[in-house]
Amino acid sequence: MISDFPPAAILILGALLVPFFKGNAKNWYVILLPAVAFYLISQLQIGSSWQVHFFGFDLTFLRVDKLSKVFGYIFTLNATAAFVYAFYVKDSTQHMTALFYIGSALGVVFAGDLVALYFFWEIMAVASTFLILARKTKKAQAAGMRYILVHVFGGLCLLAGMVIYITETGSIAFNAMTDRNLGTYLILIGILINAAAPPMQAWLADAYPEATVTGGVILSAYTTKTAVYTLVRGFPGWEILIVVGCIMTIYGIIYALLENDARRILAYSIINQVGFMVCGVGIGTMMTINGTVAHAFCHIIYKSLLWMSAGSVLYMTGKSKCTDLGGLYKTMPLTLIFGTIGAMAISSFPGTSGFTSKSLIIDGAVHEHLVWVWLVLEVASAGVFLHAGIKFPYFDFFAKDKGLRPGETNKSMLIAMAFMSFLCIFLGLYPQPLYNILPYEVHYQAYSFTHVVAQLQLLMLSALVFFLFLKLLKRTETISIDTDWVYRKGGRLFYYVVERVLNGVNALSDRAIARAIPAWLGRFSRTPVSSMVTLYMRATGKDRRSIEDFRREANPEATTLLPMGMPVFISIVFLFSLFVIFAFF
Repeated sequence: MISDFPPAAILILGALLVPFFKGNAKNWYVILLPAVAFYLISQLQIGSSWQVHFFGFDLTFLRVDKLSKVFGYIFTLNATAAFVYAFYVKDSTQHMTALFYIGSALGVVFAGDLVALYFFWEIMAVASTFLILARKTKKAQAAGMRYILVHVFGGLCLLAGMVIYITETGSIAFNAMTDRNLGTYLILIGILINAAAPPMQAWLADAYPEATVTGGVILSAYTTKTAVYTLVRGFPGWEILIVVGCIMTIYGIIYALLENDARRILAYSIINQVGFMVCGVGIGTMMTINGTVAHAFCHIIYKSLLWMSAGSVLYMTGKSKCTDLGGLYKTMPLTLIFGTIGAMAISSFPGTSGFTSKSLIIDGAVHEHLVWVWLVLEVASAGVFLHAGIKFPYFDFFAKDKGLRPGETNKSMLIAMAFMSFLCIFLGLYPQPLYNILPYEVHYQAYSFTHVVAQLQLLMLSALVFFLFLKLLKRTETISIDTDWVYRKGGRLFYYVVERVLNGVNALSDRAIARAIPAWLGRFSRTPVSSMVTLYMRATGKDRRSIEDFRREANPEATTLLPMGMPVFISIVFLFSLFVIFAFF
């Protein structure tokens, strides 16, 4: 039974029991859940199970192959470390939300069809929103609202594409899509929104830095990586992804260099790194697919480590802006060491995990003779070292001392960072365990003399550029305008226009239909003759004084000139006309 039990169920169902645990027992419980799920994944047998018949379709909630297992391994491994990091958190809401989020991400990874995938996809969007709202600040609430609106839009694109695709093919199977039509392109757009691909990428840097300390660590690992997984599963070899990926790598660098907030730097860095993966999917060879999966695996580790480091600084100082930090190496030396290891890994420094994963993608582009792609990725690699490898640790720990003396962070945070640092170095020096679980057999040796020397030259050049242009790279209290400006301002403009137009129509309707017309009909039903004469006088151009004189001289009993039932008949005709208008128009 254990060999075919959905790992997602362990976390999702386990989340419901969190409120029943108290004190440290609660923290140990949430650490145990992903650890058990990790063991369960290792026991899963290749194949499909847990099929449910639903409206004529067979939904598959557990499809196990090498691709789903490798993402399952890293999702549960990272979750275990993240909950160790969050051991100080006693808030049941945060723990439950995180478990729902991670569990739904596992649900996406092991889903065998589009319907099951969409089900978990939407749970993931809702659950992740609560990790942002949990910070309980005005900025977090606003960012959370924008975040969910963007993901609802992405989910609707995905749903529309699924409906078209299923209608045309009659199948809900989620495999590599060869037909390029409206349905598959809508599915691709929905996935790329979660991958933070331009122009819909601003949600990431807008929302993630506003999450709680532990929320930021957890968020950095799952939404964009489930998008990478679905791209690998459904869109390998789609050339448009090469262009999208290259744009993402450069875009993320530019904004990371402009940013002043440390966690926003890391948020834009996610866009940059996911760009490498998207590009690898677009190239679509076995080597680049392996590279994409390996880089996603390693990226989750070192990016979580970087967010842990930045989160520890925020937790101890209450600050995350580079202009407010500096000199922390004096009192937070271990956080500095672990953060530096993460910075080296993301920069693909030889001896770290980034070096043994990213190079699979870059060399894959070379093997396919995509010179321009290779050039863009090499430039992007140099830029990564500028913003994440040097800028982040330098301005947090070594820049001008601001007099902050917070002391080292708590032990659970340090243990989690130490574990992730170990993985960064272990997979950098001995990547074979990772290579063994990749979708295809790996015939690649990262540690060739030319490759190591070339990478060191690239990194040293980046370091030289950083310190030569240090004055230009020093941050100030500035705000970088991203594409979220469009829907922030556009949303306000839309609201203003709609409010003016609709409220104007409402006011006009109130004056005309609710007030003026009923009042006139009331007068008409009492004195129909004088009312009709008054209308005639207005139509023929009589002045206001003549009309008022007529009204004063009119016989109040003028209604007797018509049968008594006539006013009632006119009222019934009017009401019937209203009924016809509202019933048929």
